Amino acid sequence: QVQLVESGGGLVQPGGSLKLSCAVSGTIFMINPTGWYRQAPGRQRELVARIASGGSTDYADSAKGRFTISRDNAKNTTFLQMNGLKFEDTAVYYCHAYIATMSLDDMAEYWGQGIQVTVSS
Repeated sequence: QVQLVESGGGLVQPGGSLKLSCAVSGTIFMINPTGWYRQAPGRQRELVARIASGGSTDYADSAKGRFTISRDNAKNTTFLQMNGLKFEDTAVYYCHAYIATMSLDDMAEYWGQGIQVTVSS
């Protein structure tokens, strides 16, 4: 059973930093790509950043220059370093990945349970 478990969220003041982690457990053949989405109250879930196994990255315009996504392939863990946090970054952040457990034929989409990030003074 594949699980994505997020950690590192919480309350931070504007301008502060947080680092989110997403650990994938279970039987894994391949993870590609993996990323972070977020959903604020009353808004649709949106992509924040994603990273391929080879290291190529893609960021939402709102995240460029402030957030950095990275991954440790050996530990099946993805990170999101968030700097210069703003009020509008407040949301539930979800880890997301396409994972194959036994072969590329069973690649499927997986989500974490979500973790709250609140930016407030």
